[in-house]
Amino acid sequence: MLKPYYQRTTCRLCDSTRVVSGVKFEATPPGDIFIPREALDKPQERYPLEVMLCEDCGSIQLLNVVDPQILYGTYLYETSSSLGLPEHFRRYAREVVDLTGVLAGSLVVDIGSNDGTLLRCFQEMGMRALGVDPSPMAVATARSRGVETIQAFFNRDMAADLRERHGSIAIVTANNVIANVDALGDFVDGIRDLIDPDGYFVMETGCGKSLFDNKLIDVVYHEHLSYFTVKPLEAFFRRHGMKMIDACHIPTKGGSIRCVVQSERSSRVPERTVAAMIALEEEGGAGTLAPCREMTAFIRERKAGLLSLLDRLKAEGKTVAGYGASVGVTTLLYLMDLDRRLDYLLDDNPVRFGLFSPGHHVPVFDSREVAWRKPDYILILAWRYNDPIMKRHGAYTGRGGRFITFLPELRVI
Repeated sequence: MLKPYYQRTTCRLCDSTRVVSGVKFEATPPGDIFIPREALDKPQERYPLEVMLCEDCGSIQLLNVVDPQILYGTYLYETSSSLGLPEHFRRYAREVVDLTGVLAGSLVVDIGSNDGTLLRCFQEMGMRALGVDPSPMAVATARSRGVETIQAFFNRDMAADLRERHGSIAIVTANNVIANVDALGDFVDGIRDLIDPDGYFVMETGCGKSLFDNKLIDVVYHEHLSYFTVKPLEAFFRRHGMKMIDACHIPTKGGSIRCVVQSERSSRVPERTVAAMIALEEEGGAGTLAPCREMTAFIRERKAGLLSLLDRLKAEGKTVAGYGASVGVTTLLYLMDLDRRLDYLLDDNPVRFGLFSPGHHVPVFDSREVAWRKPDYILILAWRYNDPIMKRHGAYTGRGGRFITFLPELRVI
């Protein structure tokens, strides 16, 4: 890219120009670039953040595309730090092997392999593993854990190189990755070229239906370019010589979908689950502006209630900490106008301790410091972990501290 970001004019899946505004979010800096104290005087550019709807195929997406070198050059996220995700990937690896019937010793390629957590699960089952990921930090971690990993962005040219070196591949996986890719046609063509005629591409990705049904406002950030539903995705794969043979809903990350895809040359007939998922999505209004309008109204209402509460507490002289320091938290800080209302952030990931949030520069401290910092209230921003967080910090509430949740409900506990 010649600029830090550019704006697409066509749908990422079907190339239609009939793409309209769905939900407007506040512009933010790249959400995962937490900065050290010595960089506080350096400006961080904000980029537009707006959920769009394609009126032709019904796909949900962002059209403002930030240069991936900016997003991933200093990427801090590690899969192993997400509560429950390593356990999910262990089950996932077993289910994929059972589905495909691939023998021990076969090569599994994981695109967007991050720190190698999923590939280590395949290794434990006797598979050979190869990762592809653009993040230098994640690649270094994966290699230190014994997972061979190539530092690169996957594309069709790279697929040709991998096929020349390794032959065709029986299993290619991509989890929480395909939604981050702008040039999806090139990406999927590379996968089609890489796998055996009867090989499998298995992917998990955030679900557009869950985005609206569960009001997952913190999953909207610049890395997440697409919020998939099965109908437009199935049609997209068909246009690229592939067919979706299975689809299901899974609970990870607030609601995701798992799709199993093969070359159109494979002999396997698609399961009825694909048509069933499409019917369920259409019943809920997927592909229309109605869910977008509902989310806009929800954001307006929830923001008003939360700010009223926080402003009252601050007027009383109370200290309020935020719990969570992630890319999604950056979205929430801007969308809910929280920066001036929080004294600091607490987090469990040591990588972020001592850093400052993107743009607003709210300091991040070790969550264990709550014992001596003693905030009057803690607003849980990592809301999908409301219960584990409150359980972990029972001593805090035992001394009179109070938690505030605002998703899925606004409560003081």
